[in-house]
Amino acid sequence: MITASPHSRLSSAAAGWRELWRDAITDSGELLRAVGLGHRTDLLPADDAGFALRVPRGFVARMRRNDPTDPLLLQVLPQRAEHDQVEGYTADAVGDMASRAGQGFLHKYDGRALLIASGSCAVNCRYCFRRHFPYGEGIAAASQWRDALARLRADPSIRELILSGGDPLALATHKLNELGDGLVELPQVIRLRIHTRLPVVLPERIDDEFVSWLGALPLQKVVVLHANHANEFDAAVDAACARLKAAGATLLNQSVLLRGVNDDADALAALSERMFAAGVLPYYLHQLDRVQGAAHFEVNDSRALALMESLRARLPGYLVPRLVREVGGDTSKRPL
Repeated sequence: MITASPHSRLSSAAAGWRELWRDAITDSGELLRAVGLGHRTDLLPADDAGFALRVPRGFVARMRRNDPTDPLLLQVLPQRAEHDQVEGYTADAVGDMASRAGQGFLHKYDGRALLIASGSCAVNCRYCFRRHFPYGEGIAAASQWRDALARLRADPSIRELILSGGDPLALATHKLNELGDGLVELPQVIRLRIHTRLPVVLPERIDDEFVSWLGALPLQKVVVLHANHANEFDAAVDAACARLKAAGATLLNQSVLLRGVNDDADALAALSERMFAAGVLPYYLHQLDRVQGAAHFEVNDSRALALMESLRARLPGYLVPRLVREVGGDTSKRPL
């Protein structure tokens, strides 16, 4: 673990989450220097393959020093392999574009609608299936969510609203409150599901204002976190999870199976145990979405299935995530 210099980062106790967001590392050389690998310029590609580096310093502080194979570092550091053109890897890996039904409004599955609430993330994960998504064409939060709310009002079959992105918690809480005010006027929507990485990579986002908003929301609330390795959890993440639970949210986690990061049974078992200690239940373990630039992370299906057999043999069933793949056009995630 690294101890950050007071000259290189803001104190989380003194700064709000927006300041910590703005203080994120956005330069690959600086990231390598922060983890003691400044001399390893051979690790860096000529450019970032059109997907900028961004990682909060608090997340960097959980990385191992002097280790180019650190599982947290590998998730965020641009790699030369991102420039490889690999057959079957595309810009729209899960068929998002075909599912668009309005401004930031995706309708893939019966009874559920997904809003692209924001185009921003606190961290840019190199395997992100939306790394090429055209966020500039409109996000659902624009115009006080009017288009999204109108589409929800017109379809009484939608009972669950999913907020995704980007990261929906990149939005200021007052923007989320605008949506909440609209949802309470739609009695058919009984559940709000928020998919977010911020409680893990920037736990300071779960502040008093947000917790008050979430706790007062008269809907069933599910927060789906995204962590891929046990080392992503620390005391600050534990505290953020506790605050989410106290606000009435059910906490689940989705992981992605990533070569070199978590593709062994020990790492996956440790992740399940660590997240459960924080009050989070495993939900899905995704096979990699085949997005252009991420092929070097892929784990083949036979290896993935063998890992799941090992997990089932050593963990109680409630700590074993479901291994799935998302296929564009399918009516649900596809179990493996």
